Amino acid sequence: MQTKETNCPCGSLKKYNNCCALIHNNIFEAKTAEQLMRSRYTAFVIANGTFLQKSHASKTRPNTREQKDLLQWTKSVDWIKLEILKSTKDTVEFKAFFQLNGKLDVIHEKSQFIIENGYWVYFGIV
Repeated sequence: MQTKETNCPCGSLKKYNNCCALIHNNIFEAKTAEQLMRSRYTAFVIANGTFLQKSHASKTRPNTREQKDLLQWTKSVDWIKLEILKSTKDTVEFKAFFQLNGKLDVIHEKSQFIIENGYWVYFGIV
């Protein structure tokens, strides 16, 4: 569990309490697609399923079963780090490194974000 003294998993070099926790507590704090992307990565690290659902576009949001499976998976891996490769107004290309059963793996994705209900949400892979 992240505490205010812990560095934020998103790689910002800020303390969690002064970084992604602000967005987890109030999604309107994410002013850019990249900020939302970083907060979603941190939500995966700490298995915050509620935030992952809220920060996902309604049209592409996982159903209850898919969300349960995703949350179970995210708890089974050890998250290593997030690398932002390129960020534009509404897309973020990133690499998320993790270990599963002692094997290093990476998710390399270019994600699209949109504004829905007045705040940034993840839409899907470009």
